[in-house]
Amino acid sequence: MKKLEVFGVAKLKGQIRISGSKNASLPILAATLLSDKKISLTNLPKVKDIETMILLLRSLGSSIKDNKKNIFINNNKQTKTFASYNLVKTMRAGILVLGPLLAKFGKAKVSLPGGCAIGSRPVDIHLQALSKLGVKYKIIQGYVHANAPKGLVGANIKFPKISVGATENLIIAACLARGKTTLSNCAIEPEIKDLVNFLIKMGCSIKWTGNRTVKINGVNSLSEIKYKVMPDRIEAGTYLIAAALMEGSLKIVGMDPKIINTEINILKKVGSKIIKKKNEILIQGSKKIKNINIKTSPYPGFPTDLQAQMMVLLCKANKKSFIREEIFENRFMHVAELNRMGAKISINGNKATIEGNIKFEAAELMATDLRASVSLILAALASKGKSIINRIYHLDRGYENIEKKLKKIGAKIRRIN
Repeated sequence: MKKLEVFGVAKLKGQIRISGSKNASLPILAATLLSDKKISLTNLPKVKDIETMILLLRSLGSSIKDNKKNIFINNNKQTKTFASYNLVKTMRAGILVLGPLLAKFGKAKVSLPGGCAIGSRPVDIHLQALSKLGVKYKIIQGYVHANAPKGLVGANIKFPKISVGATENLIIAACLARGKTTLSNCAIEPEIKDLVNFLIKMGCSIKWTGNRTVKINGVNSLSEIKYKVMPDRIEAGTYLIAAALMEGSLKIVGMDPKIINTEINILKKVGSKIIKKKNEILIQGSKKIKNINIKTSPYPGFPTDLQAQMMVLLCKANKKSFIREEIFENRFMHVAELNRMGAKISINGNKATIEGNIKFEAAELMATDLRASVSLILAALASKGKSIINRIYHLDRGYENIEKKLKKIGAKIRRIN
């Protein structure tokens, strides 16, 4: 089992180029199932979740070639509609093939998804919304058995709560439905906007008509497309937080600052100096970190995927801080490990109280999920001595070349067996 060995405390200085977005690439890859035309995608991150999604598409019959910079997808012989547990169990995005398979073939058998153990991710919202497009379904032995005997038919659908995955699945499915579909109370994360841009360029008819409302007219044919996936805002946010934590001086390259304005404003409030340029962010961390209270919420709020990293930073703040987790009910699994390193964090329901002014101590650690993994790296970088982080396969699901990128800016980190 591979582990990470991390030595603190080195100041971080230099430049990091942000990889393509994992959370945009996954729904875009799923959406390629709609088309039988040639598709070229670039800027996909080289991370485990993307590899798994490509394996899932190949298992469905997609022809996929990779020349390291681009991947080329051709679905003109793709006819399979069964997505197995073995491929879907490690990532929640596997459920996103359900919408395009139903749109294209009128049937699908898809395993319920896996991913990180950070709380329930019910697919009921996906299924209830798809049923309004004419889908009938049953869940049998962990699989969704779904079919649309008369094909998908457009409808007006209001999501009962904001759901990124359900919004993506329904937008994709509605592209080939007969007639017009209106979706309201949609998630509006930048990754969803990137998916919509991809679908429009492929020939779909989609228009945002309100802040959280989108109208989709079903189409009969799609076009060949070359598309570049957006940069990863969670990766950018992680490195910005690392700089704030370590008094770092970093240039983040390849990221539009407007996409992460909320995160930038919060880091300014805790004391970091930040200059925004076109597709560049310059950050200088401060010696004194100010306390702040945060709650996670759907975009444009503070992202749940940066909550663990932010918690590490607030352990070094001058006073007590609070974080309220509003997205997932089990996303404080990193707290026990941080407390073993000297943090003083207490949990009451979905609220974390973080005492400031602590000194992290090196330790042997266990990663529990993707973002918890990277929060432990940050804490280890801020500790004296050597830390060992176990179960880093979580980390490899979502961060491309993290050791290389951190080494380049002065961190002492290496992978060991």
